[in-house]
Amino acid sequence: MNIDEKYMRMALALARRAQGLTSPNPVVGAIVVRGGQIVGRGYHKRCGLPHAEINALSEAAGKTNGATLYVTLEPCDHFGRTPPCTDAIIKARIKRVVIAMKDPNPLNNGRGIRKLNAHGIKISAGILESEAKKANRPFIKFITTGMPYVTVKMAESLDGKIATRTGDSKWITDEDSRKYVHRLRAKVDAVMVGANTAMIDDPTLLSRTSNGKQPVRVIVGNRRKIPRNARIFSTAANAPVYIAAAKRGGKVDLKDLLKKLGGMGMTHVLVEGGGELVAGLVEKRLVDAFLFFIAPKIIGGRDAKTSVEGDGIRRMSQAIRLNGMKIRKFRKDILIEAEVG
Repeated sequence: MNIDEKYMRMALALARRAQGLTSPNPVVGAIVVRGGQIVGRGYHKRCGLPHAEINALSEAAGKTNGATLYVTLEPCDHFGRTPPCTDAIIKARIKRVVIAMKDPNPLNNGRGIRKLNAHGIKISAGILESEAKKANRPFIKFITTGMPYVTVKMAESLDGKIATRTGDSKWITDEDSRKYVHRLRAKVDAVMVGANTAMIDDPTLLSRTSNGKQPVRVIVGNRRKIPRNARIFSTAANAPVYIAAAKRGGKVDLKDLLKKLGGMGMTHVLVEGGGELVAGLVEKRLVDAFLFFIAPKIIGGRDAKTSVEGDGIRRMSQAIRLNGMKIRKFRKDILIEAEVG
């Protein structure tokens, strides 16, 4: 590992601290190094607060002249909720800026690099670019398409069932897996379920983590299926609940729904079932990643629900191909994670 990669990994670790907290902004980390010593660290904590570069430069105050700035995303050169970071970098007399990835935002894309170059600051770009892009997958999709990144999370038995034939699903997975899901919820903007899931499971869809962030809850389908005393409604003071229902008994336009959520500044949606909702998203090719928690249990039954319902495909050539598969083992369950594409 060379020295630039070493410091960029540190900057990426800082950026990840704010995952789920910065929407619709990206997660960004920055480190200021002078004379082989770290003199400033910073990361973007929430939308509307100072950017990572500003926090790092502030911590390094008086020690920035001739220093190198490592930042996981190209510094901005436009006015948004905060002033351009390029101006602060120039004022701090930074000598070199090392960047992981170019900003995909059309308002800035390459503009920050050109501004810094024009002021004699040396630029090194593309250091750990793939890792930086992975950390900001939701932001990249949102800023380039206007739609949120969609992750489908399902808990199923070894034989692919998400509930028994009577609809009982508590609990398929172990407590460790469920705790992990609560951490996931704290990192997304919205959790989405179908109306049948909301009715049968009676979930709150809230997170029990302590970062202070709760996702918006989105129910897709007929509101009348869900009792008024359902827990998702009784906890409305904790986080908003949105209901997406089609007019005159038709199906909800899921792509249009996601566009509306994107228009509200939501960059990442976690879909937690059920099988019909997931099937609708899969059929429209609206899913970006899958998380399958698999428990060492056999449920069986031709009428038991599966993770992806609907009509399915006719030929194997139509199957959705997944990449970057990772496997994680919990105390009893395993998690298989993969991206579409």
